[in-house]
Amino acid sequence: MLNLFLKRITQSVMTVLGVVTAAFFLVRLAGDPAVLNLSAEATAEDIERVRTALGLNRPLLVQYLDFMWRALHGDFGVSLRQNIPAMDLVVERIPATLELALTSFAVGIGLAFVLGVAMRMTPSRTLRQVIMWIALGRQAIPIFSFGLLMILIFSVWLRWLPSLGRGTWAHLVLPALTLGTYELALYLRLINASLASEQRQDYVRTAYAKGQGHIKVLLKHMLPNALLPLVTVAGINLGLLLGGTVVTETVFSWPGVGRLIVESVSQRDFPVIISGVFLISLMFVVINLIVDILYGFLDPRVRAA
Repeated sequence: MLNLFLKRITQSVMTVLGVVTAAFFLVRLAGDPAVLNLSAEATAEDIERVRTALGLNRPLLVQYLDFMWRALHGDFGVSLRQNIPAMDLVVERIPATLELALTSFAVGIGLAFVLGVAMRMTPSRTLRQVIMWIALGRQAIPIFSFGLLMILIFSVWLRWLPSLGRGTWAHLVLPALTLGTYELALYLRLINASLASEQRQDYVRTAYAKGQGHIKVLLKHMLPNALLPLVTVAGINLGLLLGGTVVTETVFSWPGVGRLIVESVSQRDFPVIISGVFLISLMFVVINLIVDILYGFLDPRVRAA
Protein backbone atom coordinates (compact mmCIF):
# COMPACT_ATOMS: atom_id res chain seq x y z
CA MET A 1 0.00 0.00 0.00
CA LEU A 2 2.92 2.34 0.71
CA ASN A 3 4.30 1.81 -2.80
CA LEU A 4 0.88 2.67 -4.26
CA PHE A 5 0.73 5.83 -2.18
CA LEU A 6 4.24 6.99 -3.16
CA LYS A 7 3.57 6.24 -6.83
CA ARG A 8 0.35 8.25 -6.82
CA ILE A 9 2.03 11.15 -4.97
CA THR A 10 4.77 11.31 -7.58
CA GLN A 11 2.25 11.23 -10.42
CA SER A 12 0.19 13.96 -8.78
CA VAL A 13 3.18 16.28 -8.34
CA MET A 14 4.28 15.78 -11.95
CA THR A 15 0.73 16.40 -13.18
CA VAL A 16 0.41 19.72 -11.34
CA LEU A 17 3.87 20.76 -12.53
CA GLY A 18 2.95 19.94 -16.12
CA VAL A 19 -0.35 21.82 -15.96
CA VAL A 20 1.25 24.94 -14.46
CA THR A 21 4.06 24.86 -17.02
CA ALA A 22 1.59 24.55 -19.89
CA ALA A 23 -0.54 27.37 -18.46
CA PHE A 24 2.50 29.64 -18.08
CA PHE A 25 3.45 29.38 -21.75
CA LEU A 26 -0.07 29.27 -23.18
CA VAL A 27 -1.27 32.46 -21.48
CA ARG A 28 1.51 34.33 -23.31
CA LEU A 29 -0.37 33.61 -26.53
CA ALA A 30 -3.27 35.80 -25.32
CA GLY A 31 -1.31 38.98 -26.06
CA ASP A 32 0.74 41.62 -24.31
CA PRO A 33 -0.82 42.89 -21.05
CA ALA A 34 1.26 46.05 -21.28
CA VAL A 35 -0.77 47.13 -24.33
CA LEU A 36 -4.05 46.46 -22.50
CA ASN A 37 -2.97 48.47 -19.47
CA LEU A 38 -2.25 51.59 -21.51
CA SER A 39 -4.45 53.89 -23.53
CA ALA A 40 -4.65 53.82 -27.30
CA GLU A 41 -2.45 56.94 -27.43
CA ALA A 42 0.48 55.20 -25.69
CA THR A 43 3.77 55.28 -27.55
CA ALA A 44 6.16 52.39 -28.10
CA GLU A 45 8.38 53.80 -25.37
CA ASP A 46 5.45 53.78 -22.92
CA ILE A 47 4.66 50.16 -23.77
CA GLU A 48 8.28 49.11 -23.38
CA ARG A 49 8.51 50.91 -20.03
CA VAL A 50 5.47 49.01 -18.72
CA ARG A 51 6.83 45.70 -20.07
CA THR A 52 10.10 46.36 -18.25
CA ALA A 53 8.27 47.16 -15.02
CA LEU A 54 6.28 43.91 -15.31
CA GLY A 55 9.37 41.88 -16.20
CA LEU A 56 7.93 40.92 -19.58
CA ASN A 57 10.97 42.14 -21.50
CA ARG A 58 13.11 39.29 -20.20
CA PRO A 59 13.60 36.02 -22.14
CA LEU A 60 10.63 33.69 -21.72
CA LEU A 61 12.73 30.93 -20.19
CA VAL A 62 14.11 33.34 -17.59
CA GLN A 63 10.57 34.44 -16.75
CA TYR A 64 9.52 30.81 -16.37
CA LEU A 65 12.41 29.85 -14.08
CA ASP A 66 11.84 32.94 -11.95
CA PHE A 67 8.11 32.18 -11.72
CA MET A 68 8.71 28.55 -10.72
CA TRP A 69 11.22 29.58 -8.05
CA ARG A 70 8.76 32.06 -6.54
CA ALA A 71 5.85 29.63 -6.90
CA LEU A 72 7.76 27.00 -4.92
CA HIS A 73 7.88 29.57 -2.12
CA GLY A 74 4.15 30.27 -2.40
CA ASP A 75 4.43 33.49 -4.41
CA PHE A 76 2.38 33.40 -7.61
CA GLY A 77 2.78 37.07 -8.34
CA VAL A 78 0.56 40.12 -8.12
CA SER A 79 -2.55 40.73 -10.20
CA LEU A 80 -1.71 43.03 -13.09
CA ARG A 81 -5.15 44.65 -12.89
CA GLN A 82 -5.90 44.86 -9.16
CA ASN A 83 -2.35 45.03 -7.78
CA ILE A 84 -2.97 42.50 -5.00
CA PRO A 85 -1.58 38.95 -4.62
CA ALA A 86 -3.09 36.79 -7.35
CA MET A 87 -3.50 33.75 -5.13
CA ASP A 88 -5.53 35.81 -2.64
CA LEU A 89 -8.03 36.62 -5.40
CA VAL A 90 -8.32 32.94 -6.32
CA VAL A 91 -8.63 31.66 -2.75
CA GLU A 92 -11.39 34.21 -2.17
CA ARG A 93 -13.44 32.54 -4.94
CA ILE A 94 -12.81 28.93 -3.86
CA PRO A 95 -15.85 28.61 -1.50
CA ALA A 96 -18.26 29.49 -4.33
CA THR A 97 -16.65 26.99 -6.71
CA LEU A 98 -16.63 24.21 -4.11
CA GLU A 99 -20.26 24.93 -3.24
CA LEU A 100 -21.30 24.58 -6.86
CA ALA A 101 -19.09 21.55 -7.61
CA LEU A 102 -20.04 19.55 -4.51
CA THR A 103 -23.74 20.31 -4.89
CA SER A 104 -23.64 19.32 -8.57
CA PHE A 105 -21.78 16.14 -7.66
CA ALA A 106 -24.40 15.23 -5.05
CA VAL A 107 -27.21 15.95 -7.54
CA GLY A 108 -25.65 13.75 -10.22
CA ILE A 109 -24.83 10.83 -7.94
CA GLY A 110 -28.14 11.07 -6.11
CA LEU A 111 -30.22 11.04 -9.29
CA ALA A 112 -28.15 8.20 -10.76
CA PHE A 113 -28.52 6.15 -7.58
CA VAL A 114 -32.30 6.58 -7.39
CA LEU A 115 -32.91 6.10 -11.12
CA GLY A 116 -30.46 3.20 -11.37
CA VAL A 117 -32.14 1.29 -8.56
CA ALA A 118 -35.57 2.12 -9.97
CA MET A 119 -34.54 0.77 -13.38
CA ARG A 120 -33.48 -2.53 -11.84
CA MET A 121 -36.63 -2.80 -9.70
CA THR A 122 -39.22 -2.00 -12.35
CA PRO A 123 -40.41 -4.81 -14.63
CA SER A 124 -41.26 -2.27 -17.35
CA ARG A 125 -38.69 -2.32 -20.13
CA THR A 126 -40.29 0.77 -21.67
CA LEU A 127 -39.76 2.77 -18.49
CA ARG A 128 -36.10 1.74 -18.35
CA GLN A 129 -35.60 2.81 -21.94
CA VAL A 130 -37.34 6.15 -21.37
CA ILE A 131 -35.11 6.93 -18.39
CA MET A 132 -31.96 6.05 -20.31
CA TRP A 133 -33.00 8.03 -23.39
CA ILE A 134 -33.70 11.10 -21.24
CA ALA A 135 -30.25 10.77 -19.64
CA LEU A 136 -28.58 10.35 -23.04
CA GLY A 137 -30.52 13.30 -24.41
CA ARG A 138 -29.29 15.46 -21.55
CA GLN A 139 -25.68 14.45 -22.18
CA ALA A 140 -26.04 15.33 -25.86
CA ILE A 141 -26.72 18.97 -24.97
CA PRO A 142 -23.59 21.04 -24.13
CA ILE A 143 -23.47 22.58 -20.67
CA PHE A 144 -23.53 26.10 -22.11
CA SER A 145 -26.66 25.47 -24.18
CA PHE A 146 -28.43 23.55 -21.44
CA GLY A 147 -27.74 26.34 -18.96
CA LEU A 148 -29.26 28.94 -21.25
CA LEU A 149 -32.26 26.65 -21.81
CA MET A 150 -32.77 26.31 -18.05
CA ILE A 151 -32.62 30.09 -17.65
CA LEU A 152 -35.14 30.55 -20.46
CA ILE A 153 -37.64 28.07 -18.99
CA PHE A 154 -37.37 28.55 -15.22
CA SER A 155 -36.28 32.20 -15.00
CA VAL A 156 -37.76 33.94 -18.03
CA TRP A 157 -40.94 31.99 -18.77
CA LEU A 158 -41.95 30.54 -15.39
CA ARG A 159 -40.09 33.04 -13.18
CA TRP A 160 -39.57 30.40 -10.51
CA LEU A 161 -35.83 30.73 -9.95
CA PRO A 162 -33.19 33.46 -10.24
CA SER A 163 -30.90 33.17 -13.23
CA LEU A 164 -27.74 34.97 -12.14
CA GLY A 165 -25.53 35.44 -9.10
CA ARG A 166 -25.03 33.67 -5.78
CA GLY A 167 -26.96 34.19 -2.58
CA THR A 168 -29.81 31.96 -1.47
CA TRP A 169 -30.31 28.25 -2.20
CA ALA A 170 -32.55 29.25 -5.11
CA HIS A 171 -29.54 30.71 -6.93
CA LEU A 172 -27.85 27.30 -6.70
CA VAL A 173 -30.63 25.21 -8.21
CA LEU A 174 -30.18 25.94 -11.91
CA PRO A 175 -26.35 25.83 -11.98
CA ALA A 176 -26.29 22.61 -9.94
CA LEU A 177 -28.86 20.90 -12.16
CA THR A 178 -27.06 22.05 -15.30
CA LEU A 179 -23.67 20.77 -14.20
CA GLY A 180 -24.78 17.77 -12.13
CA THR A 181 -26.97 16.11 -14.74
CA TYR A 182 -24.37 16.19 -17.51
CA GLU A 183 -22.81 12.83 -16.52
CA LEU A 184 -26.10 11.21 -15.50
CA ALA A 185 -26.09 8.81 -18.47
CA LEU A 186 -22.57 7.64 -17.62
CA TYR A 187 -23.51 6.94 -14.01
CA LEU A 188 -26.68 5.08 -15.02
CA ARG A 189 -24.90 2.87 -17.52
CA LEU A 190 -22.18 2.09 -15.00
CA ILE A 191 -24.64 1.23 -12.23
CA ASN A 192 -26.75 -0.90 -14.57
CA ALA A 193 -23.72 -2.78 -15.89
CA SER A 194 -22.42 -3.39 -12.36
CA LEU A 195 -25.80 -4.59 -11.09
CA ALA A 196 -26.23 -6.86 -14.11
CA SER A 197 -22.82 -8.36 -13.44
CA GLU A 198 -23.56 -8.88 -9.76
CA GLN A 199 -26.91 -10.51 -10.54
CA ARG A 200 -25.08 -13.40 -12.21
CA GLN A 201 -22.98 -14.13 -9.13
CA ASP A 202 -23.51 -17.23 -6.98
CA TYR A 203 -24.23 -15.29 -3.79
CA VAL A 204 -27.22 -13.64 -5.47
CA ARG A 205 -28.68 -16.99 -6.55
CA THR A 206 -28.09 -18.26 -3.02
CA ALA A 207 -29.96 -15.30 -1.55
CA TYR A 208 -32.91 -15.93 -3.86
CA ALA A 209 -32.80 -19.63 -2.97
CA LYS A 210 -33.16 -18.70 0.70
CA GLY A 211 -36.43 -16.97 -0.11
CA GLN A 212 -35.25 -13.35 0.05
CA GLY A 213 -37.23 -10.88 -2.07
CA HIS A 214 -35.86 -9.04 -5.08
CA ILE A 215 -35.77 -5.64 -3.36
CA LYS A 216 -33.89 -6.98 -0.34
CA VAL A 217 -31.36 -8.84 -2.51
CA LEU A 218 -30.85 -5.76 -4.66
CA LEU A 219 -30.36 -3.26 -1.84
CA LYS A 220 -28.63 -5.44 0.75
CA HIS A 221 -26.42 -7.72 -1.34
CA MET A 222 -25.99 -6.47 -4.90
CA LEU A 223 -25.85 -2.72 -4.49
CA PRO A 224 -22.86 -2.46 -2.08
CA ASN A 225 -20.71 -4.54 -4.43
CA ALA A 226 -21.99 -2.81 -7.56
CA LEU A 227 -21.05 0.62 -6.21
CA LEU A 228 -17.33 -0.23 -6.09
CA PRO A 229 -16.59 0.66 -9.74
CA LEU A 230 -18.58 3.87 -9.27
CA VAL A 231 -16.09 5.11 -6.66
CA THR A 232 -13.30 5.68 -9.17
CA VAL A 233 -15.50 7.20 -11.88
CA ALA A 234 -17.32 9.45 -9.41
CA GLY A 235 -14.02 10.65 -7.95
CA ILE A 236 -12.64 11.50 -11.37
CA ASN A 237 -15.86 13.29 -12.30
CA LEU A 238 -15.74 15.31 -9.09
CA GLY A 239 -12.35 16.57 -10.20
CA LEU A 240 -13.73 17.27 -13.67
CA LEU A 241 -16.63 19.19 -12.15
CA LEU A 242 -14.12 21.63 -10.67
CA GLY A 243 -12.90 22.36 -14.17
CA GLY A 244 -16.39 22.20 -15.65
CA THR A 245 -17.55 25.00 -13.39
CA VAL A 246 -15.74 27.44 -15.71
CA VAL A 247 -18.56 27.26 -18.27
CA THR A 248 -21.37 27.01 -15.73
CA GLU A 249 -20.09 29.91 -13.65
CA THR A 250 -19.86 32.05 -16.78
CA VAL A 251 -23.42 31.25 -17.89
CA PHE A 252 -24.96 31.90 -14.47
CA SER A 253 -22.56 34.69 -13.37
CA TRP A 254 -21.53 32.51 -10.44
CA PRO A 255 -18.65 34.25 -8.59
CA GLY A 256 -16.24 31.31 -8.54
CA VAL A 257 -12.71 30.57 -9.70
CA GLY A 258 -13.87 29.59 -13.19
CA ARG A 259 -15.49 32.94 -13.86
CA LEU A 260 -12.44 34.70 -12.43
CA ILE A 261 -10.18 32.82 -14.86
CA VAL A 262 -12.40 33.75 -17.82
CA GLU A 263 -12.37 37.42 -16.79
CA SER A 264 -8.60 37.31 -16.29
CA VAL A 265 -8.04 35.85 -19.76
CA SER A 266 -9.84 38.79 -21.37
CA GLN A 267 -7.76 41.16 -19.19
CA ARG A 268 -4.51 39.21 -19.81
CA ASP A 269 -3.93 39.03 -16.08
CA PHE A 270 -1.33 36.24 -16.24
CA PRO A 271 -0.69 35.76 -12.49
CA VAL A 272 -4.40 35.30 -11.72
CA ILE A 273 -4.88 32.85 -14.61
CA ILE A 274 -1.94 30.70 -13.54
CA SER A 275 -2.97 30.84 -9.88
CA GLY A 276 -6.49 29.70 -10.74
CA VAL A 277 -5.28 26.91 -13.00
CA PHE A 278 -2.81 25.76 -10.33
CA LEU A 279 -5.43 25.63 -7.59
CA ILE A 280 -8.00 23.79 -9.72
CA SER A 281 -5.40 21.27 -10.93
CA LEU A 282 -4.20 20.79 -7.35
CA MET A 283 -7.72 20.03 -6.14
CA PHE A 284 -8.21 17.68 -9.09
CA VAL A 285 -5.12 15.59 -8.35
CA VAL A 286 -5.80 15.57 -4.60
CA ILE A 287 -9.32 14.23 -5.20
CA ASN A 288 -7.98 11.56 -7.55
CA LEU A 289 -5.26 10.65 -5.06
CA ILE A 290 -7.86 10.17 -2.32
CA VAL A 291 -10.00 8.07 -4.68
CA ASP A 292 -7.03 5.88 -5.65
CA ILE A 293 -6.12 5.26 -2.03
CA LEU A 294 -9.74 4.60 -1.08
CA TYR A 295 -10.09 2.17 -3.99
CA GLY A 296 -6.93 0.45 -2.79
CA PHE A 297 -8.51 -0.15 0.59
CA LEU A 298 -11.77 -1.36 -0.93
CA ASP A 299 -10.19 -3.68 -3.52
CA PRO A 300 -7.18 -5.76 -2.40
CA ARG A 301 -6.30 -6.50 -6.03
CA VAL A 302 -5.25 -2.85 -6.48
CA ARG A 303 -2.86 -3.06 -3.54
CA ALA A 304 -1.28 -6.16 -5.01
CA ALA A 305 -0.75 -4.56 -8.42
